[in-house]
Amino acid sequence: MSVRSRTRPLVPALLSAALLTAGCAGQEDAGSGPENPSSSATPHGYVEGASEAAEQQSRLLLGDSGTGDTRVLDLITGKIHDTARRAGVTELTTDGRFGYFHGADGTHVLDSGAWMVDHGDHVHYYRAKIQEVGELPGGPGTSIRSDAGATVVTAADGKADVHSRADLEKGTLGTPARLPGTYAGPVVPYAEHLIALTRDGDAPAKVAVLDRSGKRVAAPDSECEDPRGDAVTRRGVVLGCADGALLVREDGGTFTAEKIAYGEDVPKRERAARFRHRPDSSTLTAAAGGNAVWVLDVTKRAWTRVETGPVVAANTAGEGSPLLVLETDGALHGYDMSTGEETAVTEPLLTDVPEAATGEAAAPVIEVDRSRAYLNDPAGRRVYEIDYNDSLRVARTFDLDVRPSLMAETGR
Repeated sequence: MSVRSRTRPLVPALLSAALLTAGCAGQEDAGSGPENPSSSATPHGYVEGASEAAEQQSRLLLGDSGTGDTRVLDLITGKIHDTARRAGVTELTTDGRFGYFHGADGTHVLDSGAWMVDHGDHVHYYRAKIQEVGELPGGPGTSIRSDAGATVVTAADGKADVHSRADLEKGTLGTPARLPGTYAGPVVPYAEHLIALTRDGDAPAKVAVLDRSGKRVAAPDSECEDPRGDAVTRRGVVLGCADGALLVREDGGTFTAEKIAYGEDVPKRERAARFRHRPDSSTLTAAAGGNAVWVLDVTKRAWTRVETGPVVAANTAGEGSPLLVLETDGALHGYDMSTGEETAVTEPLLTDVPEAATGEAAAPVIEVDRSRAYLNDPAGRRVYEIDYNDSLRVARTFDLDVRPSLMAETGR
């Protein structure tokens, strides 16, 4: 692999270190927990087997759906790591640390060795060795959602298993607990509970709040017809529905479900069905048919339809950042989300581009973190790093020995 780059300034790293030190000051105590396992002498934020860093330790998980080759690209060092070949892999998802390589017969779990822990007023960043964890059952249609305590695997038939996050962090799948019943979409861990959609016959799905054993503890008033797409934000869990979205929130132990409607009749092919966003951001994006992108501002409870060229992929870092759209001309376009005006465009970066957004898992994607965006170019065997705050400048280009048709970022 070769890397063409421009030097990144050292100031942000030093500032992050200062903020991290200040944010953690006075928080060392003798309490026990997964990040403070022994005594008062244990540094605040200590994680056994991991190194803590002052800045985000991003890594890209990459997969070649044709050959089954997989790689991990360390964005801090620029080094690439070979990982196990997985024949038949068709989709790659992540929860911020673990990569899930979905195949016809099961899902392989890879620990990327990069993650963050958000303590609300400050964040810890960690790096550790990359390791294979194991194989989860479940073929096409299997969904995996996680939080700090649980990883839930929901099969295409609606049955769901809960794995202990601590087991995965130790490099084992452990023994999962089967939730009772079946569900109308992925079961999402949130606020130490599980958010699920249940359906009675042909009626619209309804939200059920479960404890970690699967017992229903709340059923906020809600309806979600034709549920598709979900995302966890700082404002709550967003569930895509035929007429817009449901926002499920917890406040003081009480769960509510609020509809964020499109405000107009939207044809099925133009509904938001697969959300993309920066983790922890409350601004979501989704293709709106062939030539537009939906932007959902969860804070303002508002949808905006941005007219673009033919959409292949879209994402954004959130408020104040551009909407990033890969279009069929192979170029990356930037749009002002409030006005819809195009603000920047690159030269064509991809030469072999799908005709439009297909919803297929192996289509190019745009991954976004707090300072950079990443675009995979399968045909060119490369990944582009984009400075979206500098007129979509290409900051680095990573040349690879595989076709990165699948990509996901961890460490955020």
